[in-house]
Amino acid sequence: MPRNYKQEYANYQGTPEQIAKRSERNKARRLLEKEGKVSKGDGKDVDHIHALGMGGKNVPSNMRVVSEHKNRSFPRTPAGKMIKNGY
Repeated sequence: MPRNYKQEYANYQGTPEQIAKRSERNKARRLLEKEGKVSKGDGKDVDHIHALGMGGKNVPSNMRVVSEHKNRSFPRTPAGKMIKNGY
């Protein structure tokens, strides 16, 4: 049975909340690209110190540049929320 990619997208990536958060993450990346702190394909991620999903803001004082591995290795709760920096 072939995968139904449209259904997967609708269930996991297409909700209005997820789209808004992805837009905020992309905006943060573009901001730091303009400042010369990151570039496409450099293996770096823009990390929000206080995560957007936990009420963090998309402001320079809440952003830092870290490796992809470090940013994507934070432990998560069963609900999928990240546990980092005591939040």
